[in-house]
Amino acid sequence: MTAAERREAIRKVLGGSDSPVSAGALAKRMRVSRQVIVGDVALLRASSVPIQATPRGYVLEAAGNRRGLLRTVACRHGADGIRRELYAVVDGGCGVLDVIVEHAVYGQISGQLQVFSRFDADDFLRKLSKSGSLPLCDLTEGIHLHTLSCPSEEAYRRVLQKLKEENVLFEKNS
Repeated sequence: MTAAERREAIRKVLGGSDSPVSAGALAKRMRVSRQVIVGDVALLRASSVPIQATPRGYVLEAAGNRRGLLRTVACRHGADGIRRELYAVVDGGCGVLDVIVEHAVYGQISGQLQVFSRFDADDFLRKLSKSGSLPLCDLTEGIHLHTLSCPSEEAYRRVLQKLKEENVLFEKNS
């Protein structure tokens, strides 16, 4: 298989998957190293293929994201509030696509989350803990945004109410 054929195969695998695919899984399937896959994905992205890197692997934007209605919410909490926040969103029927913070020097910084269930939330928190990394909200005194994927306005309103109850929704009077 040539490099071009391998990149096309990666694109097809991601396009046919309902969930993220790790670089390790792609490497095993293509019989190359993980680093070769990382390089291939970088080249695909550079050629405008909409591949997103999530904590659980790669997704092809058009196929991998369960978008629905997109809504943005502002939240404020420390690391101790992440689980409550993510559970409030997924229990309300929505998904958390990303996290966005406004950094004083770098400007807007975002990270892909792709959290659609408690399993996804727990997996993200496990990886965050295992890596020893700090969450992005630590850079901004806990203030951050999330892009939510919601099946309906009703689900979005349900999530807003739960985030208020959990005391993590950042509102004008906060």
